[in-house]
Amino acid sequence: MEDQAQALRDLMNSSKPAPRPADRGRAGGQPERKTRIIAVTSGKGGVGKTNVSVNLAIAYAKLGKKVIVMDADLGLANVNIMLNVIPKHNLYHVIRKQKTMRDIIYDTDYGIQIVAGASGFSKIANLSEDERQSFIDELYALSQADIVIIDTSAGVSSNVLSFVAAADDAIIVTTPEPTAITDAYGIIKIIATEVENLNIGLKLVVNRAKTVLEGRRVAERIIEISGNFLNLKVEYLGCIFDDPVVAQAVLRQKPFIVSEPKSKAAISIQHLVGRLEKTEFHDDAGIGRFIRKFFGKE
Repeated sequence: MEDQAQALRDLMNSSKPAPRPADRGRAGGQPERKTRIIAVTSGKGGVGKTNVSVNLAIAYAKLGKKVIVMDADLGLANVNIMLNVIPKHNLYHVIRKQKTMRDIIYDTDYGIQIVAGASGFSKIANLSEDERQSFIDELYALSQADIVIIDTSAGVSSNVLSFVAAADDAIIVTTPEPTAITDAYGIIKIIATEVENLNIGLKLVVNRAKTVLEGRRVAERIIEISGNFLNLKVEYLGCIFDDPVVAQAVLRQKPFIVSEPKSKAAISIQHLVGRLEKTEFHDDAGIGRFIRKFFGKE
């Protein structure tokens, strides 16, 4: 199967970039908003990746940030299910020029916006030149946000690697289960070997930890192996406690940080956001940098 990252680079190099919508009509050449792009990924499914993405987004919104969650999970797009909403349109409609990005950005009741993914991104590598340029233009609509959280597919597809490589921060979610630990190291290894010019904040979150000590031990094990064998720095962002309110919230289709804001899991999420806010990111961060890296121009 053709490597998607190379296909994206070929598409990006096939023509000169068009003026960005974000640049049009700007008085005095004001700089674009410094949007922080955070990719949330995992080595395997079932570790709570989407739950982390959604609740992180709401925690950021509670700090007064404007947040957009992009559902980039191709096979199991379920951000909208977590929020009990059914958007009428998704990225497929943008790619096919049936809708604009602004048309499909969906306002939720929780202070965040979402972009539904469905099968849209699976077609990026096969876009015509006109479709590609139109899609790039539309991506600049995301620059209205302070934070864009990308909920990727689980696993190590080229699609996931493209998002991870282009983001300012990549959060890898794992659990204390041996298979999840092995798969977390697996995706870190692929990132280290497959992503060129790796210059992202690679961070680890241990979900469903019974104690702080258990979370730290799992993280230290993965971080030590990554450092020794891959020469790659991975930062431990923190753990999320194993909390029954999480499963209950999923069944109710209401994020636990809203339904149970004083729960251990909700407080854990707030601590993760606090640590992220203390972490510096690229001086040239923003949607423009994300697009350049995603399409292989940086």
